[in-house]
Amino acid sequence: MVNKSDKKLKVTLIKSTNRRIHKHKACVSGLGLRRIGHCVTVDDTPENRGMINKVSYLLAVKED
Repeated sequence: MVNKSDKKLKVTLIKSTNRRIHKHKACVSGLGLRRIGHCVTVDDTPENRGMINKVSYLLAVKED
């Protein structure tokens, strides 16, 4: 049995955070993304999913 915390998501920033609202910039930095093309691997938790859903128009997401 696989727990939700065992699953990982690969998140890539594909658009700039310039001229975005503060809450969206905070979600991007909360995920650990710094610049366009930067990829991070995060746990598949409800908190991370919420941040990803809020700024989904800036990101590309793959399940690992």
